[in-house]
Amino acid sequence: MAVLSSFRRLRKLIQVAHKYRLFELLDQKPILKLALLPAGFISSPFTLRCSSSMSIGDRLCKALTELGPIYIKFGQLLSTRRDLLPLDIAISLAKLQDDVEPFSGSEARKIVERALGEKLSEHFDDFTTDPMASASIAQIHAATLKTGEEVIIKVLRPQIHLVIQKDLALLNTLARWLHKHVPLSRRFKPREVVADYEHTILSELNLHNEAKNAQQLAENWKDSEILYVPEVYEEFCHEEVMVMERIYGVPVMDLDTLHANNTNMELLAERGVEIFFTQVFRDSFFHADMHPGNIFVDISEPANPKYMAVDFGIMGSLQAEDQRYLAENFLAFFNRDYYQVAKLHVDSGWVPSSTPVEEFEEAIEEVCEPIFGKALSDISFGHLLINLFQTAQKFNMPVQPQLVLLEKTLLYIEGLGRQLYPQLDLWKTAKPYLENWLKDRMSLETLLKEIQNKAPYWREKLPEIPDLIYQGLKQQQHNQQLLEKQTELLEMQSKQQAQNNKSLFYSIIGASLLICTSVLYAKDSQWGQAETVTMISSVIAFIVSRTSRH
Repeated sequence: MAVLSSFRRLRKLIQVAHKYRLFELLDQKPILKLALLPAGFISSPFTLRCSSSMSIGDRLCKALTELGPIYIKFGQLLSTRRDLLPLDIAISLAKLQDDVEPFSGSEARKIVERALGEKLSEHFDDFTTDPMASASIAQIHAATLKTGEEVIIKVLRPQIHLVIQKDLALLNTLARWLHKHVPLSRRFKPREVVADYEHTILSELNLHNEAKNAQQLAENWKDSEILYVPEVYEEFCHEEVMVMERIYGVPVMDLDTLHANNTNMELLAERGVEIFFTQVFRDSFFHADMHPGNIFVDISEPANPKYMAVDFGIMGSLQAEDQRYLAENFLAFFNRDYYQVAKLHVDSGWVPSSTPVEEFEEAIEEVCEPIFGKALSDISFGHLLINLFQTAQKFNMPVQPQLVLLEKTLLYIEGLGRQLYPQLDLWKTAKPYLENWLKDRMSLETLLKEIQNKAPYWREKLPEIPDLIYQGLKQQQHNQQLLEKQTELLEMQSKQQAQNNKSLFYSIIGASLLICTSVLYAKDSQWGQAETVTMISSVIAFIVSRTSRH
């Protein structure tokens, strides 16, 4: 059934691509035209094609919207990469950030009332039927609590689980096929990456999880001067509904309004980088869906702008070891210490331990050296990642699933920084932060704090330590006795084997002498001295063989 469902979804993908003439965007070589004939056969009898006068960006935008949430999110990511895409396509894809086709407000009301188990009027006034924003997973409606606070109500799209499951089934089928039939793909861990994404997207479909994420992020940035997280009204939250404080800010991509209010764009861009690195390294809990539709700016003080974040469905985290290796890698990049970069990749297990570090160092230097000393406007991290990806192929570097969300977030950060303040020097902004973080991480104060945090656990276990030591010593004594017995048995087995070998040796001699006796007797049919000697020798050999065995 899973394979059949995946085939149907793949057929749908081909039909949509044909409907919006997306195959026309490909290089139309004869061999490619031949390969695309099945697509036309599948689609053309059933699909009405869009007008060829529609712009490429609009065609791509409509196709991704029709395919569903996973593809919409891919378009959201592409919309921030104006260095990789033509400007008109990037502008069209930007509509996917918060301008997806909405579902009816009456349906949204029914979903909220079903989730709360009460009429909306019991707790809310002024529920707006028309949504404020409509995205791939959910849409937003404004309302007012009976207590007077202005809020937004986020409502999950109807039947969204079914659509997502179909897409995930297709992705899993493709990942398994790649792993089985394309050995080169295995180092990219397609099954692990899809499984990681599946966990992420399914978690995003539970708005109760998002509410918890928002509360944790708010706690991490409590009283911050650079990032504000709206309050969550937990008592009204459900798997399909989330109620949150309504904020009033300028969309981060409304550059005209930001400039008209004399917003400090350089500080705003630098703070975006600072927020990212702080979330990753200080908190190990970062907003992993930072497309422009989820970020607003408080410009009540234009010289001191403050970010305001929404949509906390996708959050990322890193293990302490990955944090440290990542920070040291960044610093090594900033210091152009490519040998250290190569060595850290080996030490962390990101590349095989057999990797020749010097060769890896030269390859990294060749890719990275040209980007230093340039402004952000002159650097394309997208192209850099492509070059590093090609370098990784040579050294068998696999994809690290735990870093996939981080890599995606880095792409968002670059896209935003490039548009807010193209002159931003990312290296200059990030390097001092990472140096201070590593210095603090290795400090005596941090060590003492970790000891203090673990002291209650150690105190609880302290009474058990003498018994654990006794049991350990007793186990060690028992192991020693077992070892002695094993040694004794091995010696006995060795002696027995030697005896068996000796017995076998004399048995072979006895048999050989017996054969010689038979041959000598058959030669002249008389029993002589030679026959007597070989016969006696054979009997003696058999007696010695039997004695050796016992």
